[in-house]
Amino acid sequence: MLKFRSFFYHDRHYIIASLYFTFLIALISCEDHSFYNLNQYIEKIKAEQKAEVKHLPEIKQIEPFIFNAKGLRNPFIPFATINDLRPTISQTGDRIIAPNIKRPKEVLESFSLDTLKMVGTINIRSNVWALIKAEDNIIYKAHLGSYLGKNYGKITQISINKIDLTEMMSDQSGLWRERQASLDLTE
Repeated sequence: MLKFRSFFYHDRHYIIASLYFTFLIALISCEDHSFYNLNQYIEKIKAEQKAEVKHLPEIKQIEPFIFNAKGLRNPFIPFATINDLRPTISQTGDRIIAPNIKRPKEVLESFSLDTLKMVGTINIRSNVWALIKAEDNIIYKAHLGSYLGKNYGKITQISINKIDLTEMMSDQSGLWRERQASLDLTE
């Protein structure tokens, strides 16, 4: 029994190799050596008319442009700096008018004044709050002294049917001017 196992174990590689060899011989013998269909297909392709290849269009030569920045503004420096927005004296000369650009902006300052609508008021602990609907269809509340609109508009008075505010606008000469505006109650 031991000799049979050792024989089978050592000669197992020979048996597997002979099975592979037998399978390979059977596969080769089944092959058709006729290339008739292949030769016929090649002759058919050669007989077809060949399409002409279009010539590539001529490449236009572009003159190189040399940019000369002498005397031009640096595009990486903003037009207005914080120093340009410094307070300026009004025409009357009695007080300085300028917006506080260092304070954090409020939510309603990101909307233009003409897109804001007053929709009501509420009293909370004897303080009057205005309800303002913005163009994003969200109703915000604002109190006396709140800012709204893009022109530094500050609420100066809140009544039942109207909000009065003072806006600061810069004119062409760089002076800041106050302008009165209001938001009326809409239904």
